[in-house]
Amino acid sequence: MYEVELKFPVPDTRAIEQRLTAMAARWHEPVEQSDRYFNHPDRDFARTDEALRLRRDGDRVVITWKGPRIDTATKTRREIELPLSLELPQPGAALHPAEFAIARWTDLLEALGFRPVATVAKRRSYAVVAWEGREVDVALDSVIGLGEYLELELQAVEADVPQARACLESLARELGCGNPERRSYLELLLES
Repeated sequence: MYEVELKFPVPDTRAIEQRLTAMAARWHEPVEQSDRYFNHPDRDFARTDEALRLRRDGDRVVITWKGPRIDTATKTRREIELPLSLELPQPGAALHPAEFAIARWTDLLEALGFRPVATVAKRRSYAVVAWEGREVDVALDSVIGLGEYLELELQAVEADVPQARACLESLARELGCGNPERRSYLELLLES
């Protein structure tokens, strides 16, 4: 499966939220996300344009591998994301089960030779909006150290990537978004 994504810095998230609400977007409760990125022991993910991350999304934890981007206009890439079960920490432990899972998986990855790179923290307001016959995932992100961003995303099989990209580009124009930002939050954070 491919993640087709467009991301835009936005000066006024409230205006974007209002436009999406007027388009009947279905909003979910905002969530705090923490993304811990790792580099491979034998190849430099910055060079191969890959990513491996552990994400805490509220009470949920997932591990995700993202392959290299496949075009120059979007952040389209193959993505494999797997949910991780939460085990309970020892009685009396101060860690939340999701934090405990992140710590244990970090221990495993480091034991295998993966190196932590950085952590990206953000508050995400998430919605789904119907556009051109598709359900587009929308995120308004407030990223610590970077600012405010809008992400538009669809999941697609390889043959459907061009149509998915066209759908997101059309929605972005409707929302008044200009040039997309192709760099990931991790890349932007490391460059700042």
